[in-house]
Amino acid sequence: MRIIAFAEGNEQHLKDCKDALCRSVLGEKYFSSPGSAENAILEGIRRGNLYVALIGEECVGFTYIIPKGAFHSFPYLHLIAIKEEYRGRGIGKALLDHSESIASETADKLFLVVADYNPDAKRFYERNGYRQVGEIPNLYRPGITEYLMGKNLIK
Repeated sequence: MRIIAFAEGNEQHLKDCKDALCRSVLGEKYFSSPGSAENAILEGIRRGNLYVALIGEECVGFTYIIPKGAFHSFPYLHLIAIKEEYRGRGIGKALLDHSESIASETADKLFLVVADYNPDAKRFYERNGYRQVGEIPNLYRPGITEYLMGKNLIK
């Protein structure tokens, strides 16, 4: 695989980011209504908090971090998605590392939530040093529990 580069997302990345999100379990559960995925991605782009992973000129995934989105104090990893054909190639780990690097510029912790229907994602975060610090039933959808996870970024 070619080298992954990172860049701040812009509207030219919208189609690829939308493809990555909509063709994921997260997208199917939370972004199935018309325009919702596009609106979420555009919000991240407009705020300057959406970062893309590039292989050559192709956007293969993205991450969207809300700087003080957790408890009005800590960065919150709001979205991360990889295009289906690039999953399992280390791009998610590279995007997570990039997100942590950005978050560590202003904070010593990074938080995220992962849904109970996505145990593979939860294991991914645990393998990368995140610990479950709480459970929030029915946070975004009735019947779905979100696990609040956090990681100390100071080594």
